[in-house]
Parts: sequence; C-alpha cells; structure tokens
Amino acid sequence: MEYTHLGRTGLKVSRICLGTMNFGPKTTEPDSYAIMDRALDEGVNFFDTADVYGWKKGEGVTEQILGRWFAQGGGRREKVVLATKVYGDMGDWPNESRLSALHIRRACEASLKRMQTDYIDLYQMHHVYREAPWEEIWQAFEVLVQQGKVLYAGSSNFAGWHIAKANEAAKSRNFLGLVSEQSHYNLRVRKPELEVLPACQDYGLAVIPWSPVAGGALAGKPQDPEGRRSDDQYAQDAERLDKWVSLCGEIGEAPADVAIAWLLHQPAVTAPIVGPRTMAQLEGGIKSVGIKLDEETLKKIDAIFPGHKTAPEDYAW
Repeated sequence: MEYTHLGRTGLKVSRICLGTMNFGPKTTEPDSYAIMDRALDEGVNFFDTADVYGWKKGEGVTEQILGRWFAQGGGRREKVVLATKVYGDMGDWPNESRLSALHIRRACEASLKRMQTDYIDLYQMHHVYREAPWEEIWQAFEVLVQQGKVLYAGSSNFAGWHIAKANEAAKSRNFLGLVSEQSHYNLRVRKPELEVLPACQDYGLAVIPWSPVAGGALAGKPQDPEGRRSDDQYAQDAERLDKWVSLCGEIGEAPADVAIAWLLHQPAVTAPIVGPRTMAQLEGGIKSVGIKLDEETLKKIDAIFPGHKTAPEDYAW
C-alpha cells in the first residue's frame, strides 16, 4: 500500500479509503468484519463512514457495526484513521440535523458512543449549511478539538467558494479549519475540476472522491460479474462506456480498477473512497493503487471523458 499526507497535515493515510456505506444495508456484519480485517492486512488505514449510513433514521447502523468491530481489539482502532460525518437527519425533532452548534455536539457524542471510541480522527460536514454562520460552526468544532474528541475537520459536497469562506473564517480564529473535502468526482463527473479541486490545492485540502466508479457505470457492461455497475446508468451513456470498456481491455485491467487508478493519477486527489459490497470489490480497489497509466493512455481517457480547465479559463478567455 502507498501512503500520503492528508492534505497539509502531518497525518498519513492510505491512497485508498475504505468506504463503509454498504455495511449493514447490503453487506452482512460478519462480511463487513472480514472486509475491514482484510483492508487492514493490506495496509488500508483510512476508513470512512457517516452517522446516517445504514439508512434507519437515528440508529447509525453502520457506525454501530464499526464500533463492534473495534471492540474486538487487536489494535483495530489504533490502526485506523477514522472519518465520519455530521449533517443528516438523525431524528424528526428540531435540531436533530444540520450544523447548529447543538447538533454538532450531540451528533459527535452519539457517533463516539456508537463506534465505541473516545475520538474521531476526521469529522466531516456532510453538506454545506448556509443558515449557520461559520463563527458558530467553528466554535463548536473548536470545543470538540479542545476536548480531544475530534482531531481534524473536513467537508463533503462543498463548492470551491464554500471551502474558501470556511477556511478564511477559521484563519481569523487561529483554527486549522478544513483539511479535506470529500467530493463527487469521477470520469463521468469532472465538474470539481472547475473550482473545487483548485480551491483544495490552494488551501491544502485532501481530496477524497466518492463514487469513483460512478455508481457502477464505469465498472463495465451490465454482465460484469463483480456487480459494480448500474444497468440504467450504463444504458444512458452506452456509446462512451463501450469505448471505455474497450480501452480498459487494451490496458488489460478491469474497468472499475482503471477508473480508480485514473483518480489516483490526478494531482489533487489523496484517496478515492472504495465502498465494497464484497471482498472481490475491495481487492480490485486495492489493486488499482498499483495500476500505472502513461500519458498516452491518460490522453485516450480524456478523449472519452473530457475534463475541465480551471475556472474561469474553462468558460472565458
């Protein structure tokens, strides 16, 4: 496994982040344990989850699975850089969602309890919340950091100007601010190249792409035995995706693995999130770290899935 720093911090994380969204709803608890154990054995030290994962409001099903896995001991918690998120609906009562100071505090305490740990390495805002001022949000995070319950703050689904605004507000408070952005970025969704990636590079944020295989569409044709595909999504973009599958055949690697490898070749990217349902999908994600794409191949990929220049040059002289 290869490692890199989480943005401008001194923290080292694996080039692949293990996403746990399928643990519970689609992957059984024993299978989830086996996947996490295998990830550690392969050197994957970066795990991502969220309080809403498991999709049973207020229960934090996936966080609970992680907590019971950590409780087995064997250095599991100590080996993992643990990332979770706050924002989503955890109840029907006021202040059981979003980014008020009250919800941030309560959500953090609940996540700690579910995951049976006394600290979260990376606490991420799952979405921007325009109704809360940054003074309120950062004060809440500062308290958690001072208490030792959170080490680093991150964002997810932010625009470039949200990142700038957040970190300028943090700077005025002498607070570290955002160190990572978890963004929807893959070969089919390259809009983050306009402003999100440049903002992350300028402010020293790690970029953690989610859905690197575009909901399964980049995994290959619908008969792909690994199941990393979406028949509907493939049908909507069949001409391009057929070219993609053909190119991956020339490369000699599985399309899903090449899609992740492509992200790892982007200078701003720290660690794509691989969210396996099966052990085979985890193995493919790990394999992608070793896939090297030369300049000619990268140009062929760009011809199939054109990218963006940095704004404003993308749409202005």
